[in-house]
Amino acid sequence: MYRKFVTFLAVGVLALALIVGNFTRTTSAQSDQAFESANGNASFLKCGTKHPDDETARLIDEANARFKANRQAEGGIAERTGTVNVNVYFHVITNTSGGGNVSDTAIANQITVLNQAYSGATGGTNTLYRFTLVSTDRTANNTWFTCTGGTCEQQMKTALHKGGAADLNLYTNGMGGGLLGWATFPWDYASAPTMDGVVCLYSSLPGGSTTNFNQGDTATHEVGHWVGLYHTFQGGCTSQGDLVSDTPAERSSAAGCPTGRDTCTGKRYPGLDPIHNFMDYTYDSCMFEFTAGQASRADSITLQYRGL
Repeated sequence: MYRKFVTFLAVGVLALALIVGNFTRTTSAQSDQAFESANGNASFLKCGTKHPDDETARLIDEANARFKANRQAEGGIAERTGTVNVNVYFHVITNTSGGGNVSDTAIANQITVLNQAYSGATGGTNTLYRFTLVSTDRTANNTWFTCTGGTCEQQMKTALHKGGAADLNLYTNGMGGGLLGWATFPWDYASAPTMDGVVCLYSSLPGGSTTNFNQGDTATHEVGHWVGLYHTFQGGCTSQGDLVSDTPAERSSAAGCPTGRDTCTGKRYPGLDPIHNFMDYTYDSCMFEFTAGQASRADSITLQYRGL
C-alpha cells in the first residue's frame, strides 16, 4: 500500500478548484430532481452525490495529471497496481421503532457485492480493491434515519465517523426525497474529513425491499464516487463528459434496462449508452461493469487523495 503523495502544485490547484467550483452541498434531492425532470426520468430513484461543475472538474483532472507526471518523473508509479485493502466501518441508522435495522447477514452480503464489483472481474482490469468489514455499529435516531443531507448529516457523521482517508465509512438509513444514496469524492476529504463516506438507503442492500434496487449495487455506485468516478452521463454529449475515454457519451441517465439506447449520436459519439455501467442509473440487474478507463482513473485518484 502506498502512502498518500500530494505535490505542492496539486494542492494549489485543488484549492483553486474548491473556490471556483462551490462544493457546498445543497439539499440532496433538489438539483437531482430538477435534472431528472428535465430529462423525463423524474419517477425513479436516484443518487444525491453532488458533482463539481465543469471548470472545477477540469482543474481536478489537471491536478491529477500533474500528480501522475510528477510521480513518474521521480521513478514512482502513477497508478496503483495489485490489490489493496479498504477497511469498512459500517454504521446502521434506525428509527426508534427499529425500522432500518439491517441484519449482519445483509451487511456481509453487501461487502461481498462490493468485492465482486471491484475485483477486476467486471471490466476494470486495474480496479482491485478488497473491502474488509472492521466494525458495525447501530444507532437509533429518528432525525438521522430520514436524513438527506445538511445539518443532520453533519451531526451523524461527526458522531460516528471512524478511520482516515483510506477507510470507507458506509452509513445506511431510511432517507427520503427519492434517494438511493450519496457519497463524497476523494478530493473532499482534506477540507471535511469527518464528512467522508457513503450513505445508502437501507433497503437497497442485498435482499432489501426496494424493487429493482435491492441487489447491493447502490453501494457499488456510491463507492464509485468515493474512489473518484463520475456518473456516465456527467457532461452529457460533450467532449469532456465523465473524463473517462472509454465510457460512451450519454445525454442523460438511463432508467430500467433499455435496449439499444443511444442518446449521443454521430461520428463524434461512437457506441451505445453505457447502460450496464455501475455509474449509470439503471436497475441493479442491469449493472455489471466498470471500464478499464474508470479503473485507471480510480487508481490514480485514490493514490493521490486516499493513499490507497
